[in-house]
Amino acid sequence: MFHQIWAALLYLYGILLNSIYQCPEHSQLTTLGMDGKEFPEPHLGRWYFIAGAAPTREELATFDPVDNIVFNMAAASTPIQLQLHATIRTKNGLCVPRKWTYHLTEESTHLRTEGRPDMKTELFSSSCPGGIMLKEMGQGYQRFLLYNRSPHPPEKCVEEFQSLTSCMDSKAFLLMPRDQEACELSNN
Repeated sequence: MFHQIWAALLYLYGILLNSIYQCPEHSQLTTLGMDGKEFPEPHLGRWYFIAGAAPTREELATFDPVDNIVFNMAAASTPIQLQLHATIRTKNGLCVPRKWTYHLTEESTHLRTEGRPDMKTELFSSSCPGGIMLKEMGQGYQRFLLYNRSPHPPEKCVEEFQSLTSCMDSKAFLLMPRDQEACELSNN
């Protein structure tokens, strides 16, 4: 009888802990507006890469030599496409320009990266003011990336991102050092 009471108490304790420590909700953004317009205006413009999270350290290894990254998201000349320009400041001080084209998927939240058929990107809202979260999935990796309009968002934003992604099985976490000044961002 004692074992049954003890088991019931542990079960109730587990339910209580589960209800208290649930992962925070996040709402997914749509890439196309309800009226068929292209990508919503609030998501265009300058973004700073703040942090990343993934199930394993290897899925974030591409960012190991990076000090900071600044991006510009713009509507492309072709409908339902976005141009993403970035300038990466490496830890050794070099500035490396990059450019991607995202293809919007009608009535879906997925973005497809041109030239990378295995890669899929989803956009999520962030509770952090001026923030957005991306989930990138490809062959052999999945990672969450936090961006913000400010290169130095409040510490609380990074803590919430880390807490949320750890609830989604991301055991590895990377915070951009941002020890150096960001490189000049070119749209060419």
